[in-house]
Amino acid sequence: MIEIIELALPGVKKIKLRDFSDSRGFFQETYRKPVYAKNGILCDFVQDNHSFSEKGTLRGMHYQSEPGQAKLVTPIVGTIYDVFVDIRPASPTFGKWGAATLSSENHEQIFIPEGYAHGFAVVSESAHVCYKVSTVFDPATECTFRYDDPAIGIDWPFDHPILSEKDALAPTFGELQL
Repeated sequence: MIEIIELALPGVKKIKLRDFSDSRGFFQETYRKPVYAKNGILCDFVQDNHSFSEKGTLRGMHYQSEPGQAKLVTPIVGTIYDVFVDIRPASPTFGKWGAATLSSENHEQIFIPEGYAHGFAVVSESAHVCYKVSTVFDPATECTFRYDDPAIGIDWPFDHPILSEKDALAPTFGELQL
């Protein structure tokens, strides 16, 4: 039904979805809790989000402080460069980052567990991205740090992204209270 690939950072998984195509188009199941649980994704997702962004937009790096927030990210239209950073101070991969290019055409999604910051850049003309999250959004626990922090060294696909004011004014990773 699905293929799950463990990525370099602990707990982060890329999921290859199966589609059923015919002359009408395709049908795709994007989430079935028992199948994901059997593959180690043991989340009780409580909120679904949908964003639309134009080419060159960068959203990130975002995370929720305690209790944290896991995400299942799926591009519905377009292509994104999806990035995750381990922000667990006791982790041997603390401060390390990874990335995956996801698109509506490659039928892949990514699972990012609690303890990671997340961001993405839109590399197609535009993108619709849906993501399931394990905790309800709470502005009091929303946190961000700079996408271009040299201490992390994320290799983004472009140098001058379109940012929100909040992301443009975000603190560095070293300034965070983790």
